[in-house]
Amino acid sequence: MLGFLKKAFGKTSEAIHEIHPKKKSKISKEEFEDILLESDVNYELIERMLEGLPDTINRVQAFNTMIFVFQYDIEWIEAGSYIPFVEMIVGVNGAGKTTTIAKLAKLYQNQDRTVMLGAGDTFRAAAIEQLSRWASKLNIPIISTKQGHDPSAVVYDTIQSAQAKGIQNVIIDTAGRLHTQSNLSEELKKMVRIADKSLKATPHRKLLILDGTQGSSAINQAKAFDEIIGIDGIIITKLDGTAKGGAVLSIADQLKMPIYYMGTGETEDDLVRFKPNDYVNIILDEIFK
Repeated sequence: MLGFLKKAFGKTSEAIHEIHPKKKSKISKEEFEDILLESDVNYELIERMLEGLPDTINRVQAFNTMIFVFQYDIEWIEAGSYIPFVEMIVGVNGAGKTTTIAKLAKLYQNQDRTVMLGAGDTFRAAAIEQLSRWASKLNIPIISTKQGHDPSAVVYDTIQSAQAKGIQNVIIDTAGRLHTQSNLSEELKKMVRIADKSLKATPHRKLLILDGTQGSSAINQAKAFDEIIGIDGIIITKLDGTAKGGAVLSIADQLKMPIYYMGTGETEDDLVRFKPNDYVNIILDEIFK
């Protein structure tokens, strides 16, 4: 598990090594600041993290100031809480939403759980086709319709079908909508309402897919989606292709939402549970002896 997470932050580790090539038992506060800046941590957060630290910092002090960013009250919703457990996946186009759905489905399969997909992104034919290909590859049933049809109908039919067949996990895709597009926002609200009509208190978990390379833009997207439907947690993608691994600290600090998983690559197996302690230690391993 830790190996997969190290893979996700490989380029961040390389960037740290370039500006800090020799590991030490202690570093200066200025060195620590440079490393955090290079890793794309928000500067205002860096200033708060450095407050109270001595001029020379050891690993324990660095760990404590970084891990403190994740010390906020959150409600964890586990995927086996209900049957069927219904998840709705949201996020803008290009964040890796469809691929992440496939990764989630494979994760549940590996836990010996049955899965059904709902192709709720009816805005783009390509989205329906891509999700259908993943369903075929993973041998998972999928409920879909034609481009332009009502996505709320897909939501209703998917949940009803899963109930009838005793499926344990339902994952519903949605269109990649921007918070400035009010009509699409209303459509998303409708999908949530229809889910609740199909099965009370669903979706059980609304997960936002965030492109970790987008910085403040991703944070603004998250706030917008949360205002529209209420976000229950985050999956961060694409950090394996960038040196901006410190953005996770900024995302946690700004949003204070559960970070459930991280994408670590392009295949269906490249998804790992996010653990703050492991994340912080991977970064510190490149700095301290």
